[in-house]
Amino acid sequence: MTRAEIVLVGVDGSTPSLHALDWAAAYARQVGWPLHIVCSYSLPSFTAASLDGGYAALDDTAIQEGAKAVLAEATQRAEAAGVTTTAAIATGDAAGVLVELSKDYGLVVVGTRGRGGFTERLLGTVSSALPAHSRCPTVVVPLKSGPDDSAELPPVAPLKRIVVGVDGSPSADIALRHAIKQARAWGAELVAVAGVPVGAGAGLLAWLPASIDHQQVLDDITEGLNVIVNRHEAENPDVSIKRIVLDGTGAELLTEFSTASDLIVVGSRGRGGFTGLLLGSTSQAVLHHSACPVMVVTKRCEEDRTPAADGQASAG
Repeated sequence: MTRAEIVLVGVDGSTPSLHALDWAAAYARQVGWPLHIVCSYSLPSFTAASLDGGYAALDDTAIQEGAKAVLAEATQRAEAAGVTTTAAIATGDAAGVLVELSKDYGLVVVGTRGRGGFTERLLGTVSSALPAHSRCPTVVVPLKSGPDDSAELPPVAPLKRIVVGVDGSPSADIALRHAIKQARAWGAELVAVAGVPVGAGAGLLAWLPASIDHQQVLDDITEGLNVIVNRHEAENPDVSIKRIVLDGTGAELLTEFSTASDLIVVGSRGRGGFTGLLLGSTSQAVLHHSACPVMVVTKRCEEDRTPAADGQASAG
């Protein structure tokens, strides 16, 4: 499989999707990749009693014209940002379309708007399902308290600080490799964060006997993080990685760091089936609550990699 060095972005005409488009265009311009915009739609149907319970599909002419208008606006917006742009309409479920296309692209970008409560926990179907099944890294760009459709969107800031969660797992190691590519492409500060909940009343380690030295636990995690990061720095001498180990869960810490970062990078196993449909607890929680864009990298992203996908120009 050859993944083209092209950024794929899904749009639907909503404010969050236009914000994601702006982010994808800024990213493509920075790494020197072209941008491909996709607007997908599926035809609604309803049971029609007059047709003896059969299904009557709506005429897709108006829907297709609407999709064309969305693409035209998006294309004009991306080209105005100085990015080589192509665009296409696809029919079918948006998440399914983007998952299928992801095998041929270097990065896929979608937007979401977290509004609090249950809707924030679930996100949208696309921004929730796509990262778990994508064959390339996925970036979800939030518009947490964004303006309405008539207002001006916030500008896209360059990536100056990138934070990656590291816990010693193979999926986190993959995420760290991709985070290094991002830091190199943007000249950004890279911070590797590890967390373990050892404080008083901490949920995961609350069962530990009082004789356990909590500082020693943190020191052990720090030593493990240093081993991992030192290895990656030796392989990438042009990139310096800051290390932080704190008391707390990975999800809590990365969400907190997101308020002062430009990109969070997380790994996820994405093992397929139902477990793949719902990402790991950390990656899901960060997606739900992050204040900045989140890049999710699953093991699928490492399958059938080509040498070109690992080159210096490849920031995805």
